[in-house]
Amino acid sequence: MSRVFNDEPHVSEAIKDRVRAAAAALNYHPNVFAQSLVRRRSHLIGLVYEKPSASYVVELQMGVLDRLQGERYRLIVIPIQSAQDNASEIVGLLRAAALDGVVLAPPASDHPLILAQLEAAGIRYARIAPSRQLELGSSTLLDDVAGAQAVAAHVLSLGHRDIGIVKGDPTHAATDARLIGYGQAFRDAGCQLQLDRIETGLFTFDGGYAAARRLLERSDRPTAILAQNDEMAVGIMLAARELGLSIPEDLSIAGFDDAEVSRIAWPRLTTVRQPVFEMAVAATDMLIADLEGRAGERHTHHSNSLLVRDSTAALRPDPS
Repeated sequence: MSRVFNDEPHVSEAIKDRVRAAAAALNYHPNVFAQSLVRRRSHLIGLVYEKPSASYVVELQMGVLDRLQGERYRLIVIPIQSAQDNASEIVGLLRAAALDGVVLAPPASDHPLILAQLEAAGIRYARIAPSRQLELGSSTLLDDVAGAQAVAAHVLSLGHRDIGIVKGDPTHAATDARLIGYGQAFRDAGCQLQLDRIETGLFTFDGGYAAARRLLERSDRPTAILAQNDEMAVGIMLAARELGLSIPEDLSIAGFDDAEVSRIAWPRLTTVRQPVFEMAVAATDMLIADLEGRAGERHTHHSNSLLVRDSTAALRPDPS
C-alpha cells in the first residue's frame, strides 16, 4: 500500500486502482508526516505576507488552499510585521519551520535580502506581484501602473483637476508603481500631479482617515481623492462625512484592489480589481511544479480592471 501512496514506480495501474478502492472502502488516509520522514520532505508550504487588509489575506489564503486541494502539501501561514525591518530573520524562520517551499506576497516578494537568502538556503519559492528582479523564482505578474492610470484617467474624465492622492507604504513597490500610473494619466490629460496634495496613508484605514483630514481641512481642498487601496479610501469616506461633505457630490473618491469593503461601503467604491485569488492559485501551482520537478511556466500575467461605481461623479460647477 505504501508504494501506491508514495507514487513509486513499477506498480501497475490495475494494482493502484485496487489499493485505492480498498483504502476508500476502509476510509484509510496515509500519514503525511510518516511519509515526510521517509522522503526527508515536510510537504509544508508557507505563505508569507505583511499585515495587509483582512480581505486581501483571505483571498491569498483561499487561493493557495484551493490549489492545494488533492495535493499532499499543507499550508503554513506566516504573517510578518514588516518585511523591511525583519528581512534578516524571515528566512531563518522559514528554515526552522522545515518548509519545502514558500509563496511570497508583497512586499516580501520584492525584498532583495529575502530573495538572496532564499536562493542561498535552496528554498523554492514563488512570488506574487513582484516588480523587481523578475528573473528570480516563479512569479505572478500584475501591471499596477496600468491599473492606476485607468482609475486616474476615469477621475480626470469627470472634469476633476484638483485631485488629492493618498499613497500607501513607501517601502512597497506598488506604491511607486501606482504613483507612476497616476502621473501618466495626468500627463495624458495635460496636467501635472500636485506634490503638495500627496499624503501618505500606509495602506491602512487609520492612515487614510488621517491623510484625508490633512487634505480636506485645507482652504483649497481637492474635489477628488485617489487612494492607493480600498482600506484607505473608506477611511477617507469617514473623514469627508465628519467634515459635512457628500460623496460623490462634494468629493469623488476612488480606491484600488476591489476588496470586500469596497462593495459594502456606501456609496459603493469606484476601484481597480486585482485578481488576488487567481494570482495565489497560479503562484502555488508554479511552486508545486517546481517542487515536483515538472517543467512549466515561470511567469503568469494577470489583468486588473476598472470598476466604476457610485463614489465618483462629474465635477459640479462652482456656484460662484
